[in-house]
Amino acid sequence: MYKAAVLTVSDRSFRGQRPDGAGPLVSALLEDAGYQVAETAVVPDEQPDIEAALVRLADRAALVVTAGGTGFSPRDVTPEATAAVCERMAPGIPEAMRAASLAVTPRAMLSRAAAGIRGGTLIINLPGSPKAARENLEAVLPALGHGLDMLLGGPGDCAPGEPG
Repeated sequence: MYKAAVLTVSDRSFRGQRPDGAGPLVSALLEDAGYQVAETAVVPDEQPDIEAALVRLADRAALVVTAGGTGFSPRDVTPEATAAVCERMAPGIPEAMRAASLAVTPRAMLSRAAAGIRGGTLIINLPGSPKAARENLEAVLPALGHGLDMLLGGPGDCAPGEPG
């Protein structure tokens, strides 16, 4: 069982003006999939705050999932914060999420979500809408365990019968 952390990025939720709908939903989905959600946090849409939270959470969990701050608004800077703290990006994850979401809404192409690796931690951005966060996470959740196995030195088989 891998440890996970969930970071909600929302000015209004941080100020207590709106309940965090996506963070608890993402936590529940991760727990249902066998992850231990070790920590949750809410930060405002400020890149330095997001970066600091990502660094702190990456030191405590193998998987950090963010919710919010991935759109076109000038304050949506979660992808930039993620890129700033990651050593390597994982573009296939947000590509898969957008592809799955496009089957639901043409607005999926407006997502700027990113994913990357910081040390031994995978960081994934999700949209802030609970509905979109669920759709995006469910699209990639089945592959994440294998990715974490690879990241953390698990068996090297990429496909049955093929060398890793």
